[in-house]
Amino acid sequence: MKKYRIFGFISAVCICLSILYSVVGVSQTSQSQVLLSTNPPLEQIRPLQAGGETEKSPVTFTFQAVDAAGKSLKNALINLEILTPPRNFWLTTDFPMVEGTTLLEMQVAAPDGKLEIQQMLPIRGNYQLNVNVSPLVANAFTPYQETLNLKVKENSIKYKYLAVIAAILFSVGLLGGWVIGGQEELKEGEIAPQSVRLLLSSLTIVAIITLIFINITAEVAEAHGGHNHKPENIAPSVQKNQDLEIEVLGDKNATVGKLANLAVEVKDSNTGEPIKDAVLKVKAIALEDNLTVFAYQGFPNEKGQLIWKEQFFDGAPHKVEIEATPLQNSPRQFSPVKVAQLVEVEGISPPISTRLISLFYFTAIVGIGMAIGLLIQQRRQPQPKVN
Repeated sequence: MKKYRIFGFISAVCICLSILYSVVGVSQTSQSQVLLSTNPPLEQIRPLQAGGETEKSPVTFTFQAVDAAGKSLKNALINLEILTPPRNFWLTTDFPMVEGTTLLEMQVAAPDGKLEIQQMLPIRGNYQLNVNVSPLVANAFTPYQETLNLKVKENSIKYKYLAVIAAILFSVGLLGGWVIGGQEELKEGEIAPQSVRLLLSSLTIVAIITLIFINITAEVAEAHGGHNHKPENIAPSVQKNQDLEIEVLGDKNATVGKLANLAVEVKDSNTGEPIKDAVLKVKAIALEDNLTVFAYQGFPNEKGQLIWKEQFFDGAPHKVEIEATPLQNSPRQFSPVKVAQLVEVEGISPPISTRLISLFYFTAIVGIGMAIGLLIQQRRQPQPKVN
């Protein structure tokens, strides 16, 4: 009888554990989430190549908020934050002052639960995308947060350039070690053999060229700061007609590595009441290369405003351009209105430690080549015979 009781007890425990496991599994899988799609696909995304001749275009991000059943959430408020890859002291990127900063912050209404933006990604590494979804109508659904990660690989051309530079420096070091290892005899009045003196002169020239290269690279990383590119034709920051008034608000000066506050306000030109039934097409354009770094199409909030924070990672003038158009089925119809604002961006030079690390790597490559050259010469020389 005892055996049956023990067997029954064990069976009951197993059934309870199975039910508990099923409940936990359902609670983990059936929940609201944010689906992310990109164009180009994730594996093809590459960072901006500073000074490159290839075509540059921002990445299109589409965030879709769905419920536990996979259906799109209606009337959602989406808060998006994009964080750049963290700093890497030993392996910096083209824009070291951008590492470990916030690239974009925005909160927008999504009637169909979808947020679509275009954003240029400046550097390689792991980006973190924080998405908060909450209802526009109270208690329509439970707010939730999701963190998405995006890994961006480096442009392959960078590795080719690095391989060529490393090969040249290694060859110089190898030749130097070979010459010094030859043990050329000193002539009268000479401090060092002629071949060694020629080698030291060559190394000095290489060091100067390397320093020039590092400083030029640093200036490129500073993002061409100091250029005063004033556009000849730019729309005014305020436009007003008989139907509406639209104005660009926010910072007119920005700094690389920091967020700039930007906004646009749309209101009735007669009553001053906020206008919500309009479509706003936003673009941020780097004027030096006429490059679109950010784009978004959405709607004003209850106050007739669209607000966002954006980092300009290129230290050159940018133009923030907004075009307002009427909703297709709205009773308020008007001609498209365009406004713009010039934003001067201050570039920041990378710290001296970054330049010294680059110089250390180049010097180390030359040193390794020289050590190998010396070792080869020593092995080639005949060893004295021991009687």
